[in-house]
Amino acid sequence: MSATGLAVPEQPAAPVRADKASAAEWMAVTAGSLGSFMASLDISIVNSSLPTIQGEIGASASEGTWVATAYLVAEIVIIPLTGWFERMLGLRRFLLGAAILFTGFSVMCGMAGDLTTMIIGRVGQGLTGGAMIPTAMIIIATRLPPRQQPIGTAAFGSTVLVAPILGPILGGWLTENFSWHYAFFINVPICAVLVALLMLGLRPARANLAEIFEADWAGVLGMILGLGALTVVLEEGHREQWYESSLITNLTLVSLLGFVLIGWGQFRAKRPVIHLRILRKPDFAGIVVMSFVGGMVLLSLPYITPQFLVAVAGYNPFQAGQVVLIFGVPPLILMPMVPLMLPHVNIRWATAGGFAFVAAGCFINSRLSPDTAGPQFVWPQLIMGGGMLIAMAMLNQASITSGGAKDAADASGLFNASRNLGGAFGLAILATMRDHQLDVHQWEIFSTLSANDIDLQSRLSAAANALGGGQEGLTAAYRMLETRVAHDALVMAFADNFFLMGAATVLILPLTLLLQPLPDDFEMSLH
Repeated sequence: MSATGLAVPEQPAAPVRADKASAAEWMAVTAGSLGSFMASLDISIVNSSLPTIQGEIGASASEGTWVATAYLVAEIVIIPLTGWFERMLGLRRFLLGAAILFTGFSVMCGMAGDLTTMIIGRVGQGLTGGAMIPTAMIIIATRLPPRQQPIGTAAFGSTVLVAPILGPILGGWLTENFSWHYAFFINVPICAVLVALLMLGLRPARANLAEIFEADWAGVLGMILGLGALTVVLEEGHREQWYESSLITNLTLVSLLGFVLIGWGQFRAKRPVIHLRILRKPDFAGIVVMSFVGGMVLLSLPYITPQFLVAVAGYNPFQAGQVVLIFGVPPLILMPMVPLMLPHVNIRWATAGGFAFVAAGCFINSRLSPDTAGPQFVWPQLIMGGGMLIAMAMLNQASITSGGAKDAADASGLFNASRNLGGAFGLAILATMRDHQLDVHQWEIFSTLSANDIDLQSRLSAAANALGGGQEGLTAAYRMLETRVAHDALVMAFADNFFLMGAATVLILPLTLLLQPLPDDFEMSLH
């Protein structure tokens, strides 16, 4: 074992050089980004086709939600554990195993004829796909010289931003034109390319199975219980009415036990499964918090925006998905520019500027009205997409620089886990807030209506006459009024969701001051 805790290679690996990376190292970076893209895509690729999948595997609507939840829970659990697996198996062997198993589990999902098989396949996908997200950052940090890291950072950052947005559109298109099965089978050719790149780009490394006996088993168990139970609480809490449910209460206690075990491992284990000591660095602690809030916004937008367009503007899911896809346009356009920007911008101001654009887009969306439709979302989507790319690209590079090669695995695990946990927290908070604010705004609107209002009475009488008159017509008129109030209250509740995301983004802006300037020799070069 080396001092960094990474597996010792059979053949001496080329050190990180000051000039440029080799073709093999670029293949490794490409493989890492491709694996990250595929794993991030599969978080949301089933969202549009979920009703069809539920019908064909005989699952109810509540059971069908686990097709998505099972993947997310498994992914969040495995991400912080990737450093330990990498030390034990070696990066090449670990990634090859993850890619091959991910393919197998994808085929299992595509061929599933019942809910049990589908859930097992999705858990397997989450565990193996989640392993490929942080390892992409490990490859960038350990295989590229500092001045070429911006290229890898841009590629990785774009996959994380674009894949969750593209997922529902691609899944819906495949389901509509072929079959939902292809939302899973599409991974097979991608994985074939990924395996080839890994074989060519990474050198073999000996397994260090001693890690099994020296492992921080309290920390490993704690990660599984703590993060797994917490994710289920966040995913199911809203549907289960939170702590009115014994399930949610018990899972919360399990999660707390898990975090206690993680803390125990930090003090008692010879080598903790993940070194939380890196959080002692103020800059990295700030990066994790910003990643958490960035994940909250990034993973919430693809859910909130289409929900509004479907529920209020009357769009179908595919039309709503096309509007959401606009968010991914700036990352695709700006991605080639990020490597040129990174060495020449003040990372603090650039990160703050990116998040400021995200907040501005959220605040613009918070000015919703019952007449708001797709065209009104175009500019906010473009503003937020560009801002999010800049902010997250800067944070990606800042986390790599802060952790360095020594702590690359731990830094990557914490950075990516915080982003995904932020998404889970964001969805839970926003869904609960929307229901609460819906009731609040309904009562606020009704409180402004007076039985003595002559204009209101006139409108109700006219509506009652148009609906047949008499008591039945008046009852129908009152129902129309209640429907209109509920509709307006829903618009206001969605506006509150966007405002909360904007406010959360503004609150983290001071944390950008903690970011450390990039090294003086950090100069991008393709030559």
